[in-house]
Amino acid sequence: MNRFLPDPFIFCIILTIIVFLGAMPATGCGPIDIINAWGTGAWNLLAFSMQMALVLVLGSALANAPAVKILIARIASIAKSPVQGIAVVTFFSLIACWINWGFGLVVGAILAKEIARQLKGVDYRLLIAAAYSGFVVWHAGFSGSIPLALATPDAPGTEGPTGALEVATGGAVTEVISTMQTIFAPWNIAMILIILICLPFINAKMHPSPDEVVTVDPKLLEESVTEYIKPTTPAEKIENSVICSAIIAVAGLVYLVYYFITAGFNLSLNIVNFIFLILGIIFHKTPISYVRAITEAAGGAAGIILQFPFYAGIMGMMVFAPEGGVSLAAVISNFFVSISNEVTFPVFTFLSAGVVNFFVPSGGGQWAVQGPIMMPAGLQLGVSPAITGMAIAWGDAWTNMIQPFWALPALGIAGLSARDIMGYCLITLFFVGIVVCGGFIIVGLL
Repeated sequence: MNRFLPDPFIFCIILTIIVFLGAMPATGCGPIDIINAWGTGAWNLLAFSMQMALVLVLGSALANAPAVKILIARIASIAKSPVQGIAVVTFFSLIACWINWGFGLVVGAILAKEIARQLKGVDYRLLIAAAYSGFVVWHAGFSGSIPLALATPDAPGTEGPTGALEVATGGAVTEVISTMQTIFAPWNIAMILIILICLPFINAKMHPSPDEVVTVDPKLLEESVTEYIKPTTPAEKIENSVICSAIIAVAGLVYLVYYFITAGFNLSLNIVNFIFLILGIIFHKTPISYVRAITEAAGGAAGIILQFPFYAGIMGMMVFAPEGGVSLAAVISNFFVSISNEVTFPVFTFLSAGVVNFFVPSGGGQWAVQGPIMMPAGLQLGVSPAITGMAIAWGDAWTNMIQPFWALPALGIAGLSARDIMGYCLITLFFVGIVVCGGFIIVGLL
């Protein structure tokens, strides 16, 4: 991977070309139509791109607050050796991503940097790969967009326009499906536990010998020191006023309390970012301190800003279908449906979702593409909609291990490129693929 995987931006271009060439025979349309779908779709993820940039920037700024640094340092101190460091990062990243994927991405990368700071001789590439590997369980957890969509009346059928749950599932689901049948189903919990127990040891066993270890550039771990200058002018006094921060913090906390009382424990991406924003203001104490932290963190968002429009364009080509025709994504999904039976359908749904996710790396986009196809097909074969939905969810998370799209926030925090971690993530892909395929085969036999 380190030798042959190009920079993520080049990866975007290669995927764009592949999808462009595949979409023409799949849809029966000419190059102009496909290019139009690409150009039109390029800006469909602008709001989402800003959300992801804020996940990185606000999370990094919060982690750089003195009190948060102390907490992360204490967790990092659990590890007493390089191998233990890899296991600790993997374990905590898996738990954090299962609770909320945005929170897990940021916390995992920051914890990895702290362990690199504390432990000598730990391989930095594997540390960041271990932090990112926790992301493989996100769609089976509390913030999984598909199980939450199935459990929500009139759930959005896509990330933008609102559609009824029945429309989003091609008429297969007319009543909500409780998370007790998806996220908290015994078979789903069993797969999570197997990964939670085994993956930290698998990642730890990949740690290279001392002569092959690649350590972190010390400059990446240097703490910026801001010299305190007593404010003298009225402007400086306002910038350093704790009262200003306190007013915003109180208002933010009031809103969060109101939100959770009225909406329940629903950690959407916007709420996670708002929590990071308010906590960052609280822990940095003064407005100017928070401004400096945000400014320092913003540089890591360059990859997100550049690459997300290209992935949106790829999604546009994948879901484009002429009137009365089918999209490339539908062709891929229908192929897997055609070779399935009641037992194998969950496994093939999982695999097809993994393939589609490679080109449509968005949970909401994946659901919009595959929900109307796979859900009715599963119902016809006698497969529970809850199982079909979770098979799509697991597939969406699975191939993220070799798709740089979601790694960008973690890589931005770590100061690495995708090629540095993807070789290790490939092993995670193989292991999780075996666990999930085995799990769905067992579910299909029950």
